[in-house]
Amino acid sequence: MIERYSRKELKDIWSEENKYKIWLDVEIAAAEAMEKYKIIPKGVASIVKKKGKIKVKRIHDIEAKVKHDVIAFLTSITEQAGIKARYLHQGMTSSDVLDTTLNVQLVQSGKILLTDIDKILSVLKKQAKKYKMTPCIGRSHGIHAEPITFGLKLASFYAEFKRNKERLKNSIDNISTCAISGAVGTYANINPKIEIYVAKKLKLKPETISSQIIPRDRHAQYFTTLGIIASSVERVATEIRHLQRSEVYEIQEYFSKDQKGSSAMPHKKNPILSENLTGLARIVRGHVIPALENVALWHERDISHSSVERSIGPDANITLDFALVRLANLLDKMIVYPKKMSENLNFTRGLVFSQEVMLELTKTGMSREKAYKLVQNHAKKSLVNKVNLIELLKKDKNITNKMPVKNIEKIFNYNKHFKNVGYIFKRVFK
Repeated sequence: MIERYSRKELKDIWSEENKYKIWLDVEIAAAEAMEKYKIIPKGVASIVKKKGKIKVKRIHDIEAKVKHDVIAFLTSITEQAGIKARYLHQGMTSSDVLDTTLNVQLVQSGKILLTDIDKILSVLKKQAKKYKMTPCIGRSHGIHAEPITFGLKLASFYAEFKRNKERLKNSIDNISTCAISGAVGTYANINPKIEIYVAKKLKLKPETISSQIIPRDRHAQYFTTLGIIASSVERVATEIRHLQRSEVYEIQEYFSKDQKGSSAMPHKKNPILSENLTGLARIVRGHVIPALENVALWHERDISHSSVERSIGPDANITLDFALVRLANLLDKMIVYPKKMSENLNFTRGLVFSQEVMLELTKTGMSREKAYKLVQNHAKKSLVNKVNLIELLKKDKNITNKMPVKNIEKIFNYNKHFKNVGYIFKRVFK
C-alpha cells in the first residue's frame, strides 16, 4: 500500500483501527447471542460495548510479549471492561474473529469498488452517446482494417465494465460469510446458533462448513475478480495510449494549464495517466496467484495464507479503487479529435473498402480466389504508389467488365459501415 495511490475511504477500511473495531463487533455480537441463549451471564456485552475501547498501541505492546494478536486484543479489552470480559470468546477460536473480520473488510471494500465502477459506466455511457456516430478507423493487429465509430469503442468498454460489475456483485455475495464454529469447525464448544446470530448482526451468511477457517476458494474468486477488472482498466488505458501517439493523435489525456510533459522536452504531452493505470493493473493482477495458492492449506488449517492476506487484502483493493477513480476522471476529461480521426480513416486511400469490392465481384460470378487476388494486387499498388484504390480499380478491365464504374463508386461510401450502430447501441445500453 503506497500513499500516492491510496484514497482515504479504502485506507480507513484496512486500517488497524477498523480491523480491531470489527473484531470487537464480532466479540460483542457473539456475547449478545450467548447471553440470549443463557450460555454466559447477562450484562457482558453491554459492559464491553460501554468500556471497551480500541487502543492500538496497547494491543501492539501486549502482542510484543504474548506473540498472539487475538490474545493481545482480548487482554486489552479485559483491562478496560473488567472481570466480566472473561466471558468473551467462549468456545471460539482466533480464526472465527480473523476470518469473519476479513470478509467484512472485503465486503466493505467491494461495495466502494462497485460505486467506482458505476462512475465509469456513467462516464462511458455519456461519452459513447456523444461520439456514437463519430467515424474512425478500426484496427486489427495495429493495422487499418475497416471503419467503425469512436462511440462503438466506448460502448465496448461499457459492456465490459457492466460485466465486471456483475462479477464483483457475485464475488461480494460469495465472500459475505461468517464462521463462529470453534476449533476445526465442529461447534464442539459453541452453539451453532451463536454463528447465526453474529452473521445476521454483521449482515453476513453463516459459512456452510468451515474447517476452523472459511474456505479460501471464496477469497480466490474475489481477488480473481479484482484481477479481471484491473485487466479491463488496462485495456482502456492501452487504447488511450495508442490513440495519443503522435502518428495517430485521435485523442489526448487532459493536460492542465501549468502541467509539464517532460523535464527535457517542452513540447511533450505524455499519456502519463493511462501509463500509470497500466502499471497499477499489473500490481492488482499480481495478487491473484497468491490468492489462488491460498486455497490449498494443510488439513483443517495452517497460517501460510495469513501473511499473504495481510498484504493482498489492502493492496489489491486500495490500488484498484485508486485506478478506477483515476480511469473515470480520465475518460470524463479526455480530448477527442474527430477531424484527426477522419484524416486517419482516409489515410490508406480507400483500402478499407477492399472487402466490399471483393464481395461485389463474387456476386458477378467471379471466384472468390480470383476476386481476392485482383483486389489484393491493386491494394499493394495503392500503398506503394500512393494512389487511391478506386482509381486503380476503374482502370482494370478485368473488374470493369464485370462491374460498372458507377457500381464501384457506390462501394466507396462509409455509411454502410455505420448502418447497424444504432442496433448495437440498443443491445449495449438496454
